[in-house]
Amino acid sequence: MSAPERVPTERVTTLPTAAARDLLAHGTLTVRGRIRNASNAVLFATVDADGETLDCVYKPVAGERPLWDFPDGTLAAREVAAYEVSEATGWSLIPPTVLRDGPYGEGMCQAWVGPPPGREPSDSSGPSDLSDDEDDEDAEDDDGSGLGELFTLVEGGTPPPGWKAVGHAETEDGRPALFVHADDPRLRRLAVLDAVLNNADRKGGHLLTSRDGRLQAIDHGVTFHAEDKLRTLLWGWAGEPLTGEAVAALRVLRDALADGAPLARRLPRLLTPAEVDAVRGRVGALLAAGRHPLPGGDWPAIPWPPL
Repeated sequence: MSAPERVPTERVTTLPTAAARDLLAHGTLTVRGRIRNASNAVLFATVDADGETLDCVYKPVAGERPLWDFPDGTLAAREVAAYEVSEATGWSLIPPTVLRDGPYGEGMCQAWVGPPPGREPSDSSGPSDLSDDEDDEDAEDDDGSGLGELFTLVEGGTPPPGWKAVGHAETEDGRPALFVHADDPRLRRLAVLDAVLNNADRKGGHLLTSRDGRLQAIDHGVTFHAEDKLRTLLWGWAGEPLTGEAVAALRVLRDALADGAPLARRLPRLLTPAEVDAVRGRVGALLAAGRHPLPGGDWPAIPWPPL
């Protein structure tokens, strides 16, 4: 393959959700480079149609690494299903995401959050390597806010006001510390969504903040397993009552998953029947309990590395 075109140094394109989704699904998809340090093939690309251009990430199914506990070739579809469920809640926590054909076959195509990644030299004949600083532990988001506003370490056994405890940790010099996340309503919504999705890999680096301050979550390939596999950094509200907002969103989602509803018709194209039933079961269980779930005992509660 010939060298990709130069990646723009700045592109700010804001489209309504429906327009962005349509452009992602039907626009001309052009690969600009490969995101380095990703476990699966992650390609930075653009989609163009009728004078509109949108930066996106393209993850071809052919580039997915097999996992022992998820069926091969299903991660892209799971990312799309996660977006569909997020939209049904009304929270729009996941960027517009579609399943489509592309230069390397069928894959997930998702709107990019933030400025385009920088170019790194590459000795390969494929797409040039790109540096996606948003995945780095100490990176800052494009609006100037970094992960430090959402996650941090504090000394002592009690989180300070405005923070929720996740678990015990150590500072770089070996002193005992507490890992905490912000008591932020955006994170709390995401904690509920992840419980519905059965997200097995909610890391700090998967959270991005757009220029207008919206929290956007990415990387939902390991979701929707029929068995309980919830692994997340967002345990701060574990066991606490759900907010009224969360209960209302879950009721809307329950109705959207009812037989014959649009979401209930779309999900079987992306997930197995058992996985669709499990989504309904998790929504029902959350509403019945009225509380955030507690960590299970048969699966590590926190992903590694956490950020």
